[in-house]
Amino acid sequence: MNAKRFFHPILAGLFLAASTVHAQQVQQAAPIATEQRQAFEQLIREYLLSNPQVILEAQQAQQARQEMERAERSRQALASQRKMLLEDTDSPVSGNPRGDVTVVEFFDYACGYCKRAAPALEMVKAGDANLRVVYKEFPILGPGSLAAARAALASRKQGKYEQLHRALMQAENLDEAGIKAAASSVGLDLARLEKDMHAPEIEQALQRNQELAAALEIRGTPAFVVGEQLVPGAVGADALQNMVAGERQRVRQAR
Repeated sequence: MNAKRFFHPILAGLFLAASTVHAQQVQQAAPIATEQRQAFEQLIREYLLSNPQVILEAQQAQQARQEMERAERSRQALASQRKMLLEDTDSPVSGNPRGDVTVVEFFDYACGYCKRAAPALEMVKAGDANLRVVYKEFPILGPGSLAAARAALASRKQGKYEQLHRALMQAENLDEAGIKAAASSVGLDLARLEKDMHAPEIEQALQRNQELAAALEIRGTPAFVVGEQLVPGAVGADALQNMVAGERQRVRQAR
């Protein structure tokens, strides 16, 4: 018999026995119960010292359980929040508005990883005529992030969201001067932009994005949602294309 498989039940039995003895000690307060408990604890300690891999296996099993629970929570959250993910009219849409697969990105203009991921998303979008992209402004890195997000959403009223989005992703500074420079570079009316940035619907849209991210347990940027997959962190073009292809195949098989 494999020694590892043999000792695991024994270890479980030892813990159970130790617990039983402890309960008896509480009830009887007898010296012999204390001695028995100490003997069992010593035996367990010696076993663990001689077989430290048991602790590692227990940690790995716990991590696996936690990952499974997280994945299930994510699946349920994505299903329950699908409408807000895909149909919020205050979230800018790019690519094919009627595409068969949608990529949703949560991002922050001050996030270096978002800036690295932006060209990959643009490349995938340009090469896929049936891809729909939804942008979720998620400014979490300070006042500059928030101001840039407001400016980007306000630029929709002048029909230049995508242009300003790209300019802000390339901007080195997100202070007032940096945002104005990016806006000027794409031909926006700065006076109108400044006024539109403070419209209540923009604040409401940003608040909904915050609530949606919280519901999906998104705590950083970037984060991508493709169908039933939520992928935190920057992804390259190849990985993104594979996610899109996988979702497209899943949808076709479900029909």
